[in-house]
Amino acid sequence: MSFTAISRCPAEVETGVSRSALEQRFHQILAENGAAIGRIASSYARSGSDRDDLLQEIATGIWQGLPNFRGECSERTFVFRIAQNRSIAYSIRNYSRTGNTDEPIELADTGPDPETILVRAEGERRLSRAVCALPISYREAVILMLEGLEYREIAEIMGISESNVGARLSRARQMLRQLMERQK
Repeated sequence: MSFTAISRCPAEVETGVSRSALEQRFHQILAENGAAIGRIASSYARSGSDRDDLLQEIATGIWQGLPNFRGECSERTFVFRIAQNRSIAYSIRNYSRTGNTDEPIELADTGPDPETILVRAEGERRLSRAVCALPISYREAVILMLEGLEYREIAEIMGISESNVGARLSRARQMLRQLMERQK
């Protein structure tokens, strides 16, 4: 995944952090979180070009927010919050309704053994279509859960309570079961 370099240095004077230090940290964040950011963007974008546009918006948001990061949450939570907020705003701005994308969500792969590759690929396609059909508040919680975030982190990113995260994920699981049954 590549992000176009961003030319402006935000708040360099105010933070006392040099431009080169910010650039280095920015590139490290993208290297560490690029795949997850890509999966988040894929779940909100309808095409490859939309995904690329959204990735650029997310990268811009991270760059602009980096000087203001105070460490009150984990860096990962900070990055995911920006990615989710930019994705939702992009989705609302560019689509009259959210729904199925033309491309599947890239799910994290833990290295399946060769016999299950075809079965898993079909299951991922079905899950991707089902996740994209969820209402946005449920989709957001599921995507973050699939990225391995804890309820506490998801709650922080979404601005809701941990119990609300649990309720949304429970309801989303029910909806996913129904959607995937219809896909058989």
